[in-house]
Amino acid sequence: MPPLLVCLLLLLLPAVRRPAEAATPGAKPRVFPLRARQVPAGALPRPPSKLRFHHNVSLTVSLAVGTPPQNVTMVLDTGSELSWLLCAPGHQGGGAATAARGASFRARASSTFAAVSCGSAQCRSRDLPAPPSCDAASRQCRVSLSYADGSSSDGALATDVFHVGDAPPPRSAFGCMATAYDSSPDGVATAGLLGMNRGALSFVSQASTRRFSYCISDRDDAGVLLLGHSDLPFLPLNYTPMYQPTLPLPYFDRVAYSVQLIGIRVGGKPLPIPASVLAPDHTGAGQTMVDSGTQFTFLLGDAYSALKAEFLKQTRPILPALNDPNFAFQEAFDTCFRVPAGRPAPAARLPAVTLLFKGAEMVVSGDRLLYKVPGERRGGDGVWCLTFGNADMVPLTAYVIGHHHQMNVWVEYDLSAAASGSRPSSATSPASASA
Repeated sequence: MPPLLVCLLLLLLPAVRRPAEAATPGAKPRVFPLRARQVPAGALPRPPSKLRFHHNVSLTVSLAVGTPPQNVTMVLDTGSELSWLLCAPGHQGGGAATAARGASFRARASSTFAAVSCGSAQCRSRDLPAPPSCDAASRQCRVSLSYADGSSSDGALATDVFHVGDAPPPRSAFGCMATAYDSSPDGVATAGLLGMNRGALSFVSQASTRRFSYCISDRDDAGVLLLGHSDLPFLPLNYTPMYQPTLPLPYFDRVAYSVQLIGIRVGGKPLPIPASVLAPDHTGAGQTMVDSGTQFTFLLGDAYSALKAEFLKQTRPILPALNDPNFAFQEAFDTCFRVPAGRPAPAARLPAVTLLFKGAEMVVSGDRLLYKVPGERRGGDGVWCLTFGNADMVPLTAYVIGHHHQMNVWVEYDLSAAASGSRPSSATSPASASA
């Protein structure tokens, strides 16, 4: 059964409460609806190691937190560790309250909410990009995040219960922040971020969830998040090992989901990229991360230049290039084209881009290769850009595979086996993957 069909069928399931995950593969997963939503520009707090610009779309999941449970909508981010919630004014604990926008978590209304003290092991964590600090007056642990526009916000490190099954809900540490997203255009406010990387303070680590997966359909931007073993015998996944260096390296994110990129093809033609360009160097720079919190995919300079040159060459008879050296969408996407206004890009005629991994590959074709830049016009033409960006222009020291290229693909993270799995889509689906 094609994974896109599986994804659509699972959308018919309600957000069920299932037994908590056991240590055996037969444990039933917890199923939650997942959506791709528009996020206002500049409203996204990002750790310093994340991209310092805003994204148009994020994946969101709805959970219940606290006692009694409060429903919150959080961005699903496999590239971040610390989860955070926007706390209502006066509920952050320690320090002055700041007026909050959008939906918020009422910490004082939860009988299970607790601030983390400065002396706790959680407050001594060094996994976070910015280490926690101590509020001298309250003796409560503080955490900080950086914003896409360069400003910053801080809040209290706290714990509460996250309801993810019928068993006693796990207590999880998170940031109780003072500022977060505005409401999305459909009226659903985003109240926080669910950190899902491999760090000790991530949600999956604290909930002892050793495997999770998700699927997003590009037809209606809806999907599902499964916590636990998916156990779908009709959907065998192909796996590629997660990469971890034997020694700590200064620029290598050891808690990210890193895989080994070994090659790139455009329209079936291998790009002449040395293996050393695609592998981390002696400092750790150059790793390849799978990140649901980033919208598009980014390649480091040499690999991006090779992709750009070959893609322009193969599309020259199909699309006129923009040829504007002063234009780059989101400051990183400068492989752009002109398409007559009101017409779609000729997706079926575009050469597929294939990312090759150790033992697997990801094929991105047609509908997922070009993105129409909102409001950008050249005469009677709209501007469409390749959905692979130049990481050197951000700047960024890693390859990043964003969620735009994960649509119509069943993606799984197996922490116990240190592997990432997924399943190619059917021929009717615009993108397929097995990385």
